[in-house]
Amino acid sequence: MDITAALYLRVADHDPKNPNWPDRDRIIWSTGHKAPSLYLGLAFAGFCPKEDVALLRKLYSPYQGHPHWLKLPGVEVSTGSLGQGLSIAVGIALAARLDKKNHHVFCIMGDGEQQEGQIWEAAMEAGHFKLDNLIGIVDRNRLQIDGWVKDVMNVEPLEDKYRSFGWEVVTIDGHDMNQVVEALEKAKENAKAKPGSGKPTVIIANTVKGKGVSFMENVAGWHGRAPTREELDKALKELGLEGQIPVELLFAHAKQYQAEVERKLEAKMPKFHRNYWWNAAENMKAQMKPTRLGFGQSLASNGDDPRIVCFGLDISGSITISEFYANKPERKSRWISMGIAEQSATSAAAGLAKEGKLPVFGTYATFAAARNLDQIRTSICYGNFNVLIAGAHGGVSVGPDGATHQALEDCFAMCGLPNMSVVVPCDMVETRKATDYLLLKHVGPKYIRFAREATPIVTNENTPFVFGKANVIRLRKEAPNFIEAFETKLESDYRDECEDLTIAACGPMVPEAMRAAWILKSDFGYETRVLNLHTLKPLDTEAIVRAARDTSVVLTAEEHQIGALAWPVSSAITQSPTLYGIPIITGAIGVKDRFGDSGAPWELIKEFEVSAEHIAAKAVELIGIKKSQTGPPVSEVHLVGTK
Repeated sequence: MDITAALYLRVADHDPKNPNWPDRDRIIWSTGHKAPSLYLGLAFAGFCPKEDVALLRKLYSPYQGHPHWLKLPGVEVSTGSLGQGLSIAVGIALAARLDKKNHHVFCIMGDGEQQEGQIWEAAMEAGHFKLDNLIGIVDRNRLQIDGWVKDVMNVEPLEDKYRSFGWEVVTIDGHDMNQVVEALEKAKENAKAKPGSGKPTVIIANTVKGKGVSFMENVAGWHGRAPTREELDKALKELGLEGQIPVELLFAHAKQYQAEVERKLEAKMPKFHRNYWWNAAENMKAQMKPTRLGFGQSLASNGDDPRIVCFGLDISGSITISEFYANKPERKSRWISMGIAEQSATSAAAGLAKEGKLPVFGTYATFAAARNLDQIRTSICYGNFNVLIAGAHGGVSVGPDGATHQALEDCFAMCGLPNMSVVVPCDMVETRKATDYLLLKHVGPKYIRFAREATPIVTNENTPFVFGKANVIRLRKEAPNFIEAFETKLESDYRDECEDLTIAACGPMVPEAMRAAWILKSDFGYETRVLNLHTLKPLDTEAIVRAARDTSVVLTAEEHQIGALAWPVSSAITQSPTLYGIPIITGAIGVKDRFGDSGAPWELIKEFEVSAEHIAAKAVELIGIKKSQTGPPVSEVHLVGTK
């Protein structure tokens, strides 16, 4: 906050009344997770109302979990994926030179972020082009999610590294306002003195994470956690701010905003006879647990195999990969912390596999499958190496982090790679089974995608799981517990029951498809065959073709951009000689060609229209089309919301 205050209230040239003023200084927040500090800087500088910052990470709010320049004036670029901001700053600084402009470009980075290789490509470029209008700021608080930077992946000596790339280096106490202002103003003056002939400047600010709050100082766990009300009151008292901030008014403002969000969401939800939402009824209760726990359980159980080597990529506890060595000190030598360096870690994993190891790495699915896509393609898949990649926190249900951290395209990339196998399990239990299989029984490149939020448990130890083979799930009754209302069989063991339609789903959409089957049976009397297509590649095309032949209506459901599941299912139908001449009605539920958004996980399921209610409404529409082809025209979709 000290650096933010100095930049926005003293040093940077900007105009809140004209946020796009061409001659303004540009401030790039490469470390996008510091967005709350950015928003406060903008608010106190006059870009937005101070009280609106209380809407942080709420649905439809411009105060996204990571900053988005298209939503909030004063935000220069959208960031969140670490290591990219300095490259953007280089481009902006080059543009200023080409346009003969004299403004300055500030780029705020973290010290853990220096582990990303792209930082050093940009540092090399800035030095090579003598971009003296570029001022880097490194917040050296020495902590990252997995612990102390020096222990996770040491980046020191930062001063010597930047000097070697041709930068001027200034080291300051980041909490001494005089030093902060002096360093920033001097960097600007140096650029003005000899424009285009000097060096870029980096200010390395030594700071303390949680400075001034006893229970927050130097504690890595506060990276992404909000304080409780009791902790907030204590923190404000320790900071000497007790009674100086209108806490109750801010809470009331956020509450009022949230009520409007909920009203909007409710208005867009399809309506039925009763409320079928999770655990809203007296019966059909579902136990909720995060799917990621199954991944960690498998690694803990199977980790004694000496070939297994796990990589830490800085969110190890969150994705549960650290369960591999938890309470197992003898495995610690096979735990390799790679820091925030997904691309290098991917190729290193290929090297380990080449030598007979079983490497496992994972992070947010968007970083595990997109940032390092070329490394996966060339280093792993081309060589057909035995590497397990965990795409954690997949889909919109990752929640408040927002679009930069919500993987909605990863399955396109992974399914498109030759030699790659892809599994998207439906719950915690199936995630453990899938990890067990992929880890020790499947040889070759493999990708498992799972969610962060707690989702319904819909399988148990006796539920079949066979890689590459779909399960059929049928609603048999209403029951006290949701899982008890359904019967699950391998599709190859199932016989046609003349259902009205098929819902083919994967991942957390399988429980939603099951709940949709409940809605359809209860409100409309329709029978639904739910296909759990947990293996996206290789896909069980025989199961799809049989379902299409038997029901003639196939609806896909995926927590992903529409197409990762919908397109292969449609392809299986259109390419099957068995179905030539048979009219098959298809539909798709999924994300509709848009980026994610900040919001609570279950809010986003509603906002992106991937809930059971949306599945059921689409199913009624498709069945209406089916009936119009076989008898008098019927458009039963109009029944949704009117009964």
